[in-house]
Amino acid sequence: MDSTIAERAGYRSDFLAVPVALPAPSAGTPVRELSYTHFTVLLDPVRRLALSTGVNIDGGSLYDLERGDDWHLDARVSESEQTGESVYARNDLDRGHLVRRRDPVWGDRATAMQANIDTFAYPNAAPQANDFNQSKELWLGLEDHVLSYAQANRNRISVFTSPVLALNDPLYRGVGIPQAFWKVAVWTSAATGTSALRSAGFVLDQSSQLTDIDLDDSSAQALIDGGPPPLGPYLSYQVPVEDIESLTGLDFGDLVGADVMGPVLAGRADGSPRTGWVRLRSEDDISLEKAA
Repeated sequence: MDSTIAERAGYRSDFLAVPVALPAPSAGTPVRELSYTHFTVLLDPVRRLALSTGVNIDGGSLYDLERGDDWHLDARVSESEQTGESVYARNDLDRGHLVRRRDPVWGDRATAMQANIDTFAYPNAAPQANDFNQSKELWLGLEDHVLSYAQANRNRISVFTSPVLALNDPLYRGVGIPQAFWKVAVWTSAATGTSALRSAGFVLDQSSQLTDIDLDDSSAQALIDGGPPPLGPYLSYQVPVEDIESLTGLDFGDLVGADVMGPVLAGRADGSPRTGWVRLRSEDDISLEKAA
C-alpha cells in the first residue's frame, strides 16, 4: 500500500462558496469511506461497488497527463469487498471510471500525478458496456459542460456519481451488474449578488432498452454461456435530483432545493416517476439555468 494513502484529504465539503456534503446513505448502511486525492468513494462492501463518489474539480489548475492504465485494488479494504480484475477478465465489460480520470487531476504537478493514479483504484470503477455510443460520449462530457458554464464562479464544481445499485441487477461472477448510473453536478452562482447553490442531476440508463422478460431471459442465457449479462445502448437524461435521491436512497440535502429542474417537481400532481425527465441527445438539451 502507498505509505501516504491514509493521508489523502479526499472530497472537501468546503470547496465551493457554499458548503456541500457528500451524499450519504441512511444510518446503519454498511459503508467503507475511502479518501483519495481530491475525491472520496463510499464503498458498499456487500455489493462491492460504490454507493456514492464525490470529487472537487478546479478547472483553473487542471493538468493534462497521460492516461495510464494501472488498475489496482485498495489495500485499505478486503479484496472480497471490491470488484477487481476477475469480473472484467475475458469479456466485453469495461472498467468504467466513476470519478472521471481527469477531474481530480489538478493542483501542483506531484498532486495531479497522484490523483491520476488514484482514479485507477478498483473502488472507483463499475462494470459498463464497452460500446461507446453517443449517449455515453455525452455522459463523459457533462463535467466539461458544467465547468464551462460555471467559469464565472471561481471555475470550480463538485460532482457526485455512482451506479444505481438495484436489487434486480443481474449477477455475474458474484457481482450485480448496474443497469443505470447517476451524476449530480454542483456549483455556485453569484447572479443574485450572493453565492447561491445550484445543482443538476443526470441518469445514464439502459433499462428502458430491454423488457423485464427479455432481460431475465438474456441474462440467464449469458450466464449459461459464461458471459456477462447483456448491456444495451445507454440513454442519457437530465432528471430532478429528488428522483436520484429516490433511486439511490442517498440523502442529497440542500441539493434537492438547489436543483435547476426544481420547478418540474411542482407539476407532478400524481407523483409519477420520470415525469419531466429530459432526454439528452446533445449538449444543447442540457439546462443549467434555474427556472423562475
